[in-house]
Amino acid sequence: MPRFKIKGVLERNALADLWKHTLSQIPNTYGRLVYLASLRDPNSGAYRHYGLSASFGREDSLVALRKSHEDTFLEWLQLPLSAKTADLREHFQNLEENPRAVVTYLARGMSYLGQAPDAASRAQRRQFQQEMEILLELLRNDSVAARNPGSARPA
Repeated sequence: MPRFKIKGVLERNALADLWKHTLSQIPNTYGRLVYLASLRDPNSGAYRHYGLSASFGREDSLVALRKSHEDTFLEWLQLPLSAKTADLREHFQNLEENPRAVVTYLARGMSYLGQAPDAASRAQRRQFQQEMEILLELLRNDSVAARNPGSARPA
């Protein structure tokens, strides 16, 4: 009888599998939010994840992705601003692109607004937008200060 080790054993449901094999590998909340938002089709709002759909079916995959996106968004909203700042710094430092360029692009284009799930309330969207504006400005100012270490910063 042949002996072999099964690779990539699936979890019992799509939600658990998505967390174990994908989301838990992303080191910060904002990174998970960005990733989940990227799986949503901008034309239909439907989520697409080939591996999850192939393993659990289209409907279970869609439910797991939607729930994960909503939960991650709520997790982000509940973080204190200091934790959000650290989370964003970590996220930007892990990107291949220049963090300063990413911060500037996000602040100018406001593409982060598309990261809110469809179920987010108007108040939640407003909170997200206002905090992102503050955080991106803070990070942009930090990067300017880092480029000019001799510049005086107000106490």
